Amino acid sequence: MVGTNHTEQSRVIAICLLAGKIMLQSGGETYRVEDTMKRMAAALGLPHSHSYVVPTGIFFSVDATEPAKLIRISERTTDLHKVSEVNAVSRRIGQGELSVEEAYALLQQIEGQPSSYSAVVRLTAAALSSGCFTIMFGGGWVDFLPAVLCGGIGYAAVIAFHRLVLVKFFAELTASFVIGLLAFLLVYMGAGHERDKIIIGSVMPLVPGLLITNAVRDLMAGHLVSGLSKGAEAFLTAFAIGTGIAVVFSLFT
Repeated sequence: MVGTNHTEQSRVIAICLLAGKIMLQSGGETYRVEDTMKRMAAALGLPHSHSYVVPTGIFFSVDATEPAKLIRISERTTDLHKVSEVNAVSRRIGQGELSVEEAYALLQQIEGQPSSYSAVVRLTAAALSSGCFTIMFGGGWVDFLPAVLCGGIGYAAVIAFHRLVLVKFFAELTASFVIGLLAFLLVYMGAGHERDKIIIGSVMPLVPGLLITNAVRDLMAGHLVSGLSKGAEAFLTAFAIGTGIAVVFSLFT
């Protein structure tokens, strides 16, 4: 009986850790990850669980007699669809609709799902939003198509360099440099009028908006370590984007 209980407890811990891992890797807030893990553990018969989440790892413990479990988070992206699906599984567990085995199978299925949007869809969205941001920031319609081109190529550069280079923030710096270079070239060729508006609109898809929002929400929820670390990551990303544009201006002005 003791062995059976221990096995069941290990399965519950594995479910909670997997749910937390998926949410954290997909852009979920720290406090939401902790709350979801605690609710799932309580619904599955472990009411006295403890979780500690930081952007690079998850610590989870169920009582004082069992050692804490750790999962290392090395890659983080934005896929709020997966966060929503994990929340749906958590609610179904709380309502007693899923067994331990069924919940774990569903979470494994969610983890194995590809991104909700293909690279083509993301590139198209980034390109169109670049043009719209250019208009929103005061650019003329003559700058719309150049901004669409710069934003699309810049976002494609981010995707490519993220796959080729493991150095963090290098992709954003290089992509912003490419955007600035293209903006100068297009204006020089007469395809656009205001290069500053084109550049501003084109770099907006690279700005870490979700990361900044999560940093503020984590700070407001009292998660100071996670909030400050996410804020620092957002600042460094913004700094890399600004540096790439500054290099272009220093070369051509």
